[in-house]
Amino acid sequence: MDANEFLMSGGAKAAAFPTIGTVVTGVVCGEPKVQQQTDPKDNSLKFFPSGDPMQVLVVPIQTDLRDSPDDDGKRTLWIAGKTVGLLRDAIRAAGGNGLEQGARITQTYVADGEKKPGLNPPKIYTVAYQRPAPGAAANAHLMGNGATAAPQIPPAPTGVDAAKWAAMSDQQRQAVTAVLGSPAMAGAAPAPY
Repeated sequence: MDANEFLMSGGAKAAAFPTIGTVVTGVVCGEPKVQQQTDPKDNSLKFFPSGDPMQVLVVPIQTDLRDSPDDDGKRTLWIAGKTVGLLRDAIRAAGGNGLEQGARITQTYVADGEKKPGLNPPKIYTVAYQRPAPGAAANAHLMGNGATAAPQIPPAPTGVDAAKWAAMSDQQRQAVTAVLGSPAMAGAAPAPY
């Protein structure tokens, strides 16, 4: 990291999942990284009983979410534990070999796991992954902005007007898909707990 990158980077907000049913959808807009998990109580590094470090996958995404007028919609997905396997399965189901710039990820908080003494119950998620349109990263590079072109909108479920579907936000399409079901979001599977 050079001095200007350090100076100008502020980091995106973490994607928040405050209540069951919360859906966050976004397009991968930066290089994902792996880092060691920290304890939220004291920010100390976390380790397994074996001494191995606990890792978390940090994925920057561009969303339609806006909390204020100067919110750019960028969020960070912090993916750990069983959710890593769900994301891996969703990527494979979509025909991918790993995270891709411009891919669309949808993470949904669907339930709480078993509560253990002294801890909050773990959140259980589903994860869906849609690969970017062919050439999306190359097109963005040619345009000189380094950003990724927006992925294609998944096809409308049966019985939904295509024009209205295209005009919906990602969150609205996700809600409709949850009610009607659609093969458009490959790899959605609940986390086994």
